[in-house]
Amino acid sequence: MANTGAAELLAAWEAGLGEAPVGRALLLHRTARPDVDVSRLPALPVGEREADLFALRRALFGERMQVRLECAACGQDMEFDLDAGELAASLGGRGERVVRVQEGGWDVEFRLPGIADLQAAARSADPRAALFARCLVSAARGGTAVADPELPGAVQRRIAEAVEAADPGADLALSIACPECGAATRAELDIASYLWTELDAWARDVLLDVHLLATAYGWSEPEILALSPTRRRYYLELCADV
Repeated sequence: MANTGAAELLAAWEAGLGEAPVGRALLLHRTARPDVDVSRLPALPVGEREADLFALRRALFGERMQVRLECAACGQDMEFDLDAGELAASLGGRGERVVRVQEGGWDVEFRLPGIADLQAAARSADPRAALFARCLVSAARGGTAVADPELPGAVQRRIAEAVEAADPGADLALSIACPECGAATRAELDIASYLWTELDAWARDVLLDVHLLATAYGWSEPEILALSPTRRRYYLELCADV
C-alpha cells in the first residue's frame, strides 16, 4: 500500500475533479497501487481492485466505515459500521487470474474479468456474451480445441460459479436486517464512490487549513502540507486564540 502524503493526495483529488466516476476510481486505484503500471490496473480482477481500495481507505481514514441505508420495506434509515481492514483482507480472492472448468466434455479456461472487461461488455447489445468472449482463454471439447465456441448453459454456469469463488470481492453485496420491521435490504457498496466522497471532504478541509495558515503566518502551501496534521491543528488553534 502506498505511503501517500498530503500533497500527493491533493494532486489526485485535483485530477479527479473533472473526471467521471470511472476515471476517479482509476485515480484512487493508482494511488493505492503505485507499484503497478497504470495501464494494467483496469485489467486486474475486480475483487483485487476492491480490496486495494478498502486497504487505501483504511490507510487514509481508518478502519471504521459508517454506512447509511434506507430500508426497502418501511423506509426506516439504518446506520451500521463496516471494518475496512477486514474487508480488504477478505475480498482479494485466492490470487489466481484464470479459472479452469471441466463440464459435459468441455475443458474451458476463463480469465477473471477486470473493470475494463465489464465496461466494454456493458456497451454491447449482449453484455453477458461479450464478457464471455473477452475473457475466454481457451476451450476444448473432447480434447479438441474449439474456436469461438457456443458454450452450453451448464458450462457457463460453472464458469460463473468458479469466477465468483476465485474473486469473491467482484460483487460486494450487503444484506441488512431492519431493526424497525425486520425486513432484509440488499445493498451494493461502491467503495470507489464512498472513498472519493471522503477524499473530497478531506481535500476541501485541508485547503481551508492552508488558506488560514498562509494568511496568518505567510507560509507556502508546501510548507504547510509538510506539517503533520497534529501540528497544523495546533497552529490553527493558536490562530483562533488571537
